[in-house]
Amino acid sequence: MSIQVIESEKDRQASPLTARVVADTALGDTCNPSSPIPLYSQIRELLRARILDGTYRCDVRMPSENDMVRAFGVSRITVRQALNDLQKEGLIFKIHGKGTFVARPKAVQNLMRLEGFGEAMSAAGHYTHSRVLGHRVMRPPRHILARLALDEKCEVMEIRRIRYLNHDPISLDVTYVPVELGQRLIKEDLPRRDVFLILETDYGFRLDRAELRIDATLADAALAEVLAVAEGSPVLRIERLTLALPDQPIDFEYLYYRGDAFQYFMMVGRR
Repeated sequence: MSIQVIESEKDRQASPLTARVVADTALGDTCNPSSPIPLYSQIRELLRARILDGTYRCDVRMPSENDMVRAFGVSRITVRQALNDLQKEGLIFKIHGKGTFVARPKAVQNLMRLEGFGEAMSAAGHYTHSRVLGHRVMRPPRHILARLALDEKCEVMEIRRIRYLNHDPISLDVTYVPVELGQRLIKEDLPRRDVFLILETDYGFRLDRAELRIDATLADAALAEVLAVAEGSPVLRIERLTLALPDQPIDFEYLYYRGDAFQYFMMVGRR
């Protein structure tokens, strides 16, 4: 499927010098030796907060152990214990001789429940938002009309959004809905609200189920620019049709997720 992007955003990677300045500045918080919370736990939580709020961006080098020892007034063992905990959680990684870096978060969404991306990620403690690239009324290909149970002469509203996880782009969502519904949706706060929640809480639809088809593809130049990956990088492509009661197709989407940052989880039984 060809993707037309009205505007795009390159990932702003800080230079090592800039990253160091940001990292050192972020060490302004101090530990409380009189607190019943162990010092390594305090440091771990301070660093985790800086990672999640975007102060330490993905792939940026964090302050050295010596910097942390001086800034927090603790021993090297205490700092290492905090860093080891964060590494076990997958929030950071270490490169011998170069230092500690912020890992790119991998989002995991459970396929056993129908929920929007923001809804699922918020429950997992992640910060998410969207940027609307554009929308248009269009005559779609026949298979999209068929999936939405629309007549061949009908038009649909196409809405394109970049979804962000902890401030980094993770997916491009291309959504198709009937025109009347789309004209309402584009007036909503799509950067901060899931379409599913708007459909349910504001419009009164009773979402029932979704049909998904999942495959893999490679990012072309336009998609690579939007997702801040190299051209040719693996992308998880999801085709999703959402139905509301009673058996009403309401939302058809193509979701393009970074292959290095997203996983679907599903538990299946033998019988």
